[in-house]
Amino acid sequence: MRNAYPLALAALFGAALLPAPPAAAQERPTLTVYTYSSFVGRYGPGEAIAERFEASCGCDLEWVTADDAGSLLGRLRLEGESTTADVVLGHDMNLAGEARDLGLFAPHGVETGELDMPVAWDDETFLPYDWGYLAFVYDTTRLDSPPESLEALFTDAAGPSVVLQDPRTSAPGFGLLLWSSAVFGEGMADAWEALTPRVVTFTTGWSEAYGLFLEGEADMVLSYSTSPAYHRAVEDETRYEAARFAEGHYLHVEIAGMTTTTDVPDLARDFLAFMLEEDFQSLIPEGNWMYPANLPSSGLPESFEGLIEPGEAFLFDAERVSAERRALIDTWLEATTR
Repeated sequence: MRNAYPLALAALFGAALLPAPPAAAQERPTLTVYTYSSFVGRYGPGEAIAERFEASCGCDLEWVTADDAGSLLGRLRLEGESTTADVVLGHDMNLAGEARDLGLFAPHGVETGELDMPVAWDDETFLPYDWGYLAFVYDTTRLDSPPESLEALFTDAAGPSVVLQDPRTSAPGFGLLLWSSAVFGEGMADAWEALTPRVVTFTTGWSEAYGLFLEGEADMVLSYSTSPAYHRAVEDETRYEAARFAEGHYLHVEIAGMTTTTDVPDLARDFLAFMLEEDFQSLIPEGNWMYPANLPSSGLPESFEGLIEPGEAFLFDAERVSAERRALIDTWLEATTR
């Protein structure tokens, strides 16, 4: 027992003399990215994107999800400057004006170069990462002759049933309001009143609406012209198609931005730059099922061949969208509750 004390003291002092582990090994910075649920869902690109970014950033990427882009905006509005988001990925151009008005987004400072998009890009706050066209998807085994125009879909009393997204919470849902405004003008309210009896439901977000359609609850669902590519690639299923409308289709561009409140601004900016690189963009076509903003060197996959190509693309600028949003939603509410 006499030798126990010296041994214990030696162990104590020996431990004290050991060098402390480096700070970098003790703690990795975390980048918190808000997005919508399907982006990080089972078939979304979120997990692979996180793995690729973490491999080079020396950080951890944490996804925080909301149902849809509209829900993201609502969450930011509630959180204000207390938000934990470093980057918000998932708003679209129709929400850009309102998102900017929150005062929560900082200039991205990323050089974009030439992007592979139908529109030029010079926004200093938001960066695009993918784009597509709103479209109504249908099952060819259930619907032989889909409507050939938005007017026919809305006004034909014997037309197909549809499941739509609530424009107050959903980006594609609000996009449909803009689309219908472009096509019907002052007759928009009457068009919505005519369609409403065939609307199965208005869901909070896209995922719920598309799920109801796949369960056979409606003949058509508001989605994207690229949605059939998913069924071809993942399910080897060719029965789902997007209807091409004579008037044209509304353009949907998804964007991301860094917050003014982030405590890792350099990391946030690195992620936004990474977002336009090959490692990110190559995951978009068969991950988020949209067109990449910066076409990867491999091009588009085979599943994208034969998708509809609209004759005309509708797109309102952000200022007009912000100015008209409230009036459009009020018109929709009144028309759908008559």
